[in-house]
Amino acid sequence: MTPDATTITRWWWVRHAPVVTDDPQRIWGQTDLPCDTSDKAALKTLASRLPADAVWVCSHLKRTHETAGALADIGGIGREHSDPLVEPDLAEQNLGIWQGMTWEEVYYKYGAENRDFWQDPGRHCPPGGESFAQVMARTEAVVGRLTALYAGRDIVAISHGGTIRAALGVVLGVEPRSALSIEVDTLSLTRLDHIDGPPHHQLRGVWRIGGVNLPAD
Repeated sequence: MTPDATTITRWWWVRHAPVVTDDPQRIWGQTDLPCDTSDKAALKTLASRLPADAVWVCSHLKRTHETAGALADIGGIGREHSDPLVEPDLAEQNLGIWQGMTWEEVYYKYGAENRDFWQDPGRHCPPGGESFAQVMARTEAVVGRLTALYAGRDIVAISHGGTIRAALGVVLGVEPRSALSIEVDTLSLTRLDHIDGPPHHQLRGVWRIGGVNLPAD
């Protein structure tokens, strides 16, 4: 990059389609469930908003790959030349032994022994899992690496609600607890642009938020 050049790397964050389950109240975390890609209207609208010439990246969980495939098929974009990159660190938060339970079940079964979590859910881990602060740290590392590797490109990231909250928390510079309050719907779009160049290179680039939780319809 020349001293006067400005490089903009655009991240197009898409939360996967709804998981296939008979109980939407349960917290699945990194449980590897399939997703429901039957909402063709929403997929078509979402696909029309995504750039044609982009790097695609998914987590290792199948619901992100199924969503990517449905978007590519219905929109004719994305995976013409290769499969998406796989970044396990873009996966949903690992909620340990709580995965598959409802929050109400968790509270009544484990609440007494996990008071620290309820007081600050951003920085404390579920048993056998990870804190949301750790999710933010691993998300920041992947985003930084891919932003440097694909500087000036569009990056479509088919990911999870927790991961997208984490990315927004990093960009906004807020505490993990605050980032958890951001709503991210299934098949929604969030745009984050990394701008590098004068005067921003002195600060290792800055971020611009183009849109959060944009609906697919």
